[in-house]
Amino acid sequence: MAREEKEKKGFFSKLKESLSRTRDNLSGRVDQLVANYEELDDDFYDELLDILILADVGVKTSTMVVDKIKAEAREKKIGDPKQVKQMLIDILVDMMKDTDLRFPSPTVLMVIGVNGVGKTTTIGKLATRFQYIGRKVIICAGDTFRAAAADQLEIWAKRANTMIVRQHEGADPAAVLFDAIQASKARQADVLIVDTAGRLHNKAHLMEELKKMARVVGREWPEAEFRTLLVVDATTGQNGVEQARIFKDVAKLDGIILTKMDGTAKGGIAVAIRQELGLPVRYIGVGEGIEDLQPFDAREFIEAIFG
Repeated sequence: MAREEKEKKGFFSKLKESLSRTRDNLSGRVDQLVANYEELDDDFYDELLDILILADVGVKTSTMVVDKIKAEAREKKIGDPKQVKQMLIDILVDMMKDTDLRFPSPTVLMVIGVNGVGKTTTIGKLATRFQYIGRKVIICAGDTFRAAAADQLEIWAKRANTMIVRQHEGADPAAVLFDAIQASKARQADVLIVDTAGRLHNKAHLMEELKKMARVVGREWPEAEFRTLLVVDATTGQNGVEQARIFKDVAKLDGIILTKMDGTAKGGIAVAIRQELGLPVRYIGVGEGIEDLQPFDAREFIEAIFG
């Protein structure tokens, strides 16, 4: 068996294990609900709505899901609650699906998010994934605001056997990015991964900083594709959705990386972010290991919750 296939199978097992709290919170309660009712009625749908909201699917998205199930049940003349679970799975998979995100050579990948969500770790894992498929990677230590941010990133860069470009604490992030772009062009790098400061308290300043960095990329490396991914800690539930909403206002996002899925019963956040903000989940993290970050697969994710 190819290493990639083996890794994917191992990840799916770990994904199922990691989503056990979400599964208990969502799938387990749906099973109990189905067992308690003999027919579909308003009380059944009200309880289903509550279950989805408690799993952090969000009020708006949960209401939409229940309305779709009601409409399908009416259309197909379904009255047996036992058929609802499969309908729910199919609706959620359909909501979560998206086209793959490509990283042609060269690509500048900016990684943003508040402090504490696992941004540094995620960058290290992404660098390793790219290296594994034969891409030459350089990391830019663009978070010059947080003490020791570049030091932590350097540890991950060494693990990933990747060059890192950094400056002193407090340096202009755009200047660090300028140096990283020159290094990337000189070494013919395929992917430049850029760390950024995780400050949300000053939205205007954050917006200006990210715009300035985007201008540097456009001016210094116009042929490079420019991608921005937001890292969100899944354990924060609806707070994570609100963070994503704010970052969506300040940057053009290409998707979300959901971390710490192994520590939450609130896996519904993935559905809420996709449906309420129109942001696809691109990667999902379920542990500390380098192999514990994988591209997001909608059916795999939903089936791991309900399987």
